[in-house]
Amino acid sequence: MRTAKDHLRKGIASKVLHHMIMEAERRSYTRLSLETGSKEAFAPGRALYISFGFAFCEPFANYAPDPNSVFMTRAL
Repeated sequence: MRTAKDHLRKGIASKVLHHMIMEAERRSYTRLSLETGSKEAFAPGRALYISFGFAFCEPFANYAPDPNSVFMTRAL
């Protein structure tokens, strides 16, 4: 997920992530997991995910460990 430059710091990413979590709960999902980048440019995204209760985890599904990737998950 990436916010267009003209819309940074307006809460758009938070609103989108909140909507995704609410929809997942509506569908009775029990967990959300994501992969994001490990580089500094992805730090704001990782901070957003942490603020929504995501925690770092091991690779999931068909992902393999990758120094350019960070894996996060959140129970619903």
